Formats: sequence, C-alpha cells, structure tokens
Amino acid sequence: MTRLRAALGAIASGILITITGFALPTSASAAQLVEVTDFGANPGNLRMHVYVPDSTPATPAVVVAMHGCGGSGPGFAGSSGFNALADQHGFIVIYPTATKQTAMGNCFDVWSEESKRHGGGSDPASIVSMVGYTEQQYGGDPDQVFATGSSSGGMETQALLAVHPDVFEAGASFMGVPFTCFANEADFPPATSRCVNGSMNRTPQQWGDAVRAAYPGYAGPRPRVQLWHGTADPLVPYQLQQEAVDQWTDVSGLSQTPTSTDQPQPSWTRHRFADSGDTVRVEAISVQGAGHSLPMSGMAAAAVSFFGIDGT
Repeated sequence: MTRLRAALGAIASGILITITGFALPTSASAAQLVEVTDFGANPGNLRMHVYVPDSTPATPAVVVAMHGCGGSGPGFAGSSGFNALADQHGFIVIYPTATKQTAMGNCFDVWSEESKRHGGGSDPASIVSMVGYTEQQYGGDPDQVFATGSSSGGMETQALLAVHPDVFEAGASFMGVPFTCFANEADFPPATSRCVNGSMNRTPQQWGDAVRAAYPGYAGPRPRVQLWHGTADPLVPYQLQQEAVDQWTDVSGLSQTPTSTDQPQPSWTRHRFADSGDTVRVEAISVQGAGHSLPMSGMAAAAVSFFGIDGT
C-alpha cells in the first residue's frame, strides 16, 4: 500500500515509475515548438517550426505567424503571444523562418517576380507547403487557414493573401505594405525604397488590379484583411496603411469610406469596411504614437478574434 501511494504521488508529479513490472504512464507533457525539416517543396529555402497545443479539436484552425527582418520563427513564437492563444483556443501555429539576406537581415521575399504570382515559387510556395504538411500531419482544417506577421512578416501576409486566396481565409498584417509595393530586390531596403518614400502612390483600382493579376482567372472568395500600423512608425510610414486599405477594399468591391469607426482601446482607432451582408472584409487599426513595434499587448488576441477562431 505504501508503494502504491508513492506510485500515485509520482504519477501526479509526472514521473514515470514501475510497480511490479508494469510501467505507469506520466501526465501529459506540455506542448513544445518543433522544427520540421522535410515538409515538402521548399523553393524559398525556409525553415519551419510548428506549435501544436496539447488539446485541439478534430480539425484545428492553422495560423501562419511570420517574424520581421532579422528575426526567426522561434523568436517570434516567444514574443508574439500566439502560442498562449493557441493553448487557449486549440489552433495550430506555423512559424516560418526567412533565409533571404538583405540589407535589413533575413527577410521574407515580397519583391521577386516569383513571389508575386500564384504558383510562382519562392517564399509563398514554401509556406503553402508548410500549410499542406500541417493539414496532412495534424488534421488542420483547410477552410480555416490564416496568416499574420510583423514588418517583413506583415508584408508577406499581404503577399500570401494576394497570391494564394484559395489557401488563406483571412490575414492580420502588422506594419506591412500593400502587395507589389516593392518593385524588385534593389527596391526592397526601406531606407531607399520607392515603396516607403511615398512615390508608390496608386489609385485603389491600380492596387486592386495588382492583386487580381497575381492569380488570373481566380473567381473564388477573397480573404478578409486586418491592417495594423503605428502612427509614429519611423521605418514603414503610417501612410502605407491607407494604401493597403485602398488595395484590399477595392479587391473586395467596397467603398474606401468606413462603414464604422470605434476605439477598442484608448490608443486604437479602428475603421471597419463591411459588405452588404455586414461581414467586415477589411479592418484597419491605427495605434496612436506607436513606432515600429507591433504587435503589442492585446493585439495578437484581436487578430485571432478577427479570424473568428477564439470562440466569440
């Protein structure tokens, strides 16, 4: 009896012990970030890490979360807050790591011709391979795949929504730029780029045409888009949020005039653009006084809520 009580105590502590030749199971171990080295076609030469919570539904949602220039998938996993939200709501998170080197460090490709067309290869194709692997290996729901990211990852978020609207249901772009803002690799470094110095102003239809040209003939639904930007961003100017609003409202066939405006938090101003069925297709959130430092507290949760995978 004494040995049995000791065994039961060991089980509660998560320690594997053996009683008279029988192994007693340990308690469930905490979920961990895992690197996947063979996830399929990888023309962008990206690295993949995946976080699968201990408890998920039969077909969990999948969120692709991408770091900024100079970062890494594990680094973004540790700082963004998406793992804790995954534990709470039961979705899977994919964390790609960019390997293309630029003046800003390793960044996701949003400038090459390959990255700007459906089936073109480069980083978007690698990320779609990661999504396919996650759906097959972990039962991820192909109808609930989302993209999000910060800075370079926010730019790649908008690229993925444009190039693969058949894969992604929605995206949340933090400090990103409109799709095709960067003309080529030489144009990419923000310090000298035409994209961020104001000379890439286009009409909403011109921006929308760029998205439509990425996948000619595509007639399916377009992803919903959430756009975040700090009003004092010194690297990616705040004005680019409006350019992105122009692009994605045009893609969704909406007016550039918000259907509603509110303040979810004192420093956040949110403009919503809804369709005739009151579904918010585009949401732009300006963060008063914030620099190039998003997401901040509460923002990852707001993105998950926009995706519709937080149970609300």
